[in-house]
Amino acid sequence: MAFDIEKIAELARLKLKPGEKQRLEKDLTAILAYVEKLKVLDTEQVAPTSHVLNLENVFRADEVRLSDTRDRALKYAPSSEGAFFKVPKVVERE
Repeated sequence: MAFDIEKIAELARLKLKPGEKQRLEKDLTAILAYVEKLKVLDTEQVAPTSHVLNLENVFRADEVRLSDTRDRALKYAPSSEGAFFKVPKVVERE
């Protein structure tokens, strides 16, 4: 399969040295030849997957719980107003 290595490098924003161009062209040729081999495989009975491993969610279920984290954080704040930290104004309008 023929391809323009200069154009591919340009599209990928790569600056290749002359030796790198030859090596990249050789590697791309080998990759594309392998993909051509894969095209002849019968995948009709293979279920689509998004990952090669059979992954499952191992996280705990979400549950609503009361928390005093905000109150503890506000206790150590230099200044607060209600349930919020109070900080000096840092943005000026023109």
